[in-house]
Amino acid sequence: MSILGAIFMIVGGIFYALGGFGIFRMPDVYNRLQAGTKATTLGTFSLLIGVGFMHPQWFIKILLIIIFIAITNPVGSSVLGRAAYITGVKPYKVVVDELKTLYSKGGDKHGNH
Repeated sequence: MSILGAIFMIVGGIFYALGGFGIFRMPDVYNRLQAGTKATTLGTFSLLIGVGFMHPQWFIKILLIIIFIAITNPVGSSVLGRAAYITGVKPYKVVVDELKTLYSKGGDKHGNH
């Protein structure tokens, strides 16, 4: 079991490295959010599963941590992306801005100001 745990932990470390490299290489905040969130989420899941194989008595706690991360990471990246867009950060080489009317300065989609 510890060999399988070590393999999962190495795969998790590789995903972390790829996520860091993606954050470094991507051109704008939206692509960096994608690279950072997806790769590090997979890295965290893999790392935690590896720890679970090495310490089976922790597996229930690790499963709860994985569920918490699976719920909070997409919400956090979505909020960061929305905040970046609302504050005026432009996407790299955008052709059509479909959100422009949704987040116009006059109000939001519900007519509130």
